[in-house]
Amino acid sequence: MALVLHAGSTNKNAFKALIAAEYSGVKVELAKNFEMGVSNKSPEFLEMNPIGKVPVLETPDGPIFESNAIARYVARLKPDNPLYGASLIDYAHIEQWIDFASMEVDPNIARWYYPRAGYAPYLAPAEEHAISSLKRALDALNKHLASNTFLVGHSVTLADIVMTLNLYVGFILVMTKSFTSELPHVERYFWTLVNQPNFKKVMGEVTQTESVPPIAKKPTQAAKPKSKEEPKKEVKREEAKPKVPEPAVEEEAPKPKAKNPLDLLPPSKMVLDDWKRLYSNTKRNFREVAIKGFWDMYDPEGYSLWFCNYKYNDENTVSFVTLNKVGGFLQRMDLARKYAFGKMLIIGSGPYQVKGLWLFRGTEIPQFVMEECYDMELYEWTKVDISDEGQKERVNQMIEDCEPFEGEALLDAKCFK
Repeated sequence: MALVLHAGSTNKNAFKALIAAEYSGVKVELAKNFEMGVSNKSPEFLEMNPIGKVPVLETPDGPIFESNAIARYVARLKPDNPLYGASLIDYAHIEQWIDFASMEVDPNIARWYYPRAGYAPYLAPAEEHAISSLKRALDALNKHLASNTFLVGHSVTLADIVMTLNLYVGFILVMTKSFTSELPHVERYFWTLVNQPNFKKVMGEVTQTESVPPIAKKPTQAAKPKSKEEPKKEVKREEAKPKVPEPAVEEEAPKPKAKNPLDLLPPSKMVLDDWKRLYSNTKRNFREVAIKGFWDMYDPEGYSLWFCNYKYNDENTVSFVTLNKVGGFLQRMDLARKYAFGKMLIIGSGPYQVKGLWLFRGTEIPQFVMEECYDMELYEWTKVDISDEGQKERVNQMIEDCEPFEGEALLDAKCFK
């Protein structure tokens, strides 16, 4: 008998088991045609879980309910599963963080969101308490993640799966960028995890909410039914007035989309697409062709060059995690593709150093990039002084992926163009 998970396809608690299954090589299938509010009220479902909550896992040995218990069961199906760590103390710490995620993070997110969504009465003091308790928990998590890539050890464990899925609800429903920006290590951790292949396969693309939902309006009170004894009021024909149609409200003409401030800058002699084309098409004599061409094109009045250095390089102990971190940054920089070119180098042998070079339209880093791409604040930014031959040579080396770079081996070089 295959393992069948009874839950909706977007249920975050079901995701825990599905992601654990991906890491463990276990096959778990979602129940077909599951409909929340219908399927979980059927006699067959209530036989598996008398209170009708999801998810429920159907196994050859009987059903299991409660999402953490289901995820634990799935992980245990693989002997010596790394999801449970490499030692007894690892196991204890994994259980510790699962409890923390379930008792400190998940309930406070729910207490913040549910009243606003209309699932519970809204009380301002209760919301303040929920947010304060959530911040206290996330501050503790942020402090732990300042020196740890994962919650336990150097790879994904069951604790990371549970924590990420509980944070997921907050990120997509109530925790805006202005809220999470004070928790840079939590942000880095969350976006690193949700972009892992096994997470992404189950969760798909994740987008952070832009605003906290408004408080749901109270349902209007139903009209009081008339008493049987109350005589119906007769309406004489001559008293009935014809309905006057309300005046049509003219729709406001759509406002033209505001131009990006960079589009309003004076024309530059440097055409970014020309440089990107030259970079892509140069296959040999890179210094003589591409590098020389870059400096011939470069316009310091219309563009600026910036070095960046990741602030938390000591955390970069795992190569694939570091590569995914940089890859996620470049994906989120897509909003600046029209106005930027970048090179990101991952160097060393662990901890890996992440260093970059960026060319931006304008003489400063564009404000919209700083505001909309949260990764920017994870790096130290230094404007290139092109009058300094040493800095200019460093630009050359970063553009051409010079190895060794600053005495270190080059693990990888990624280009944003």
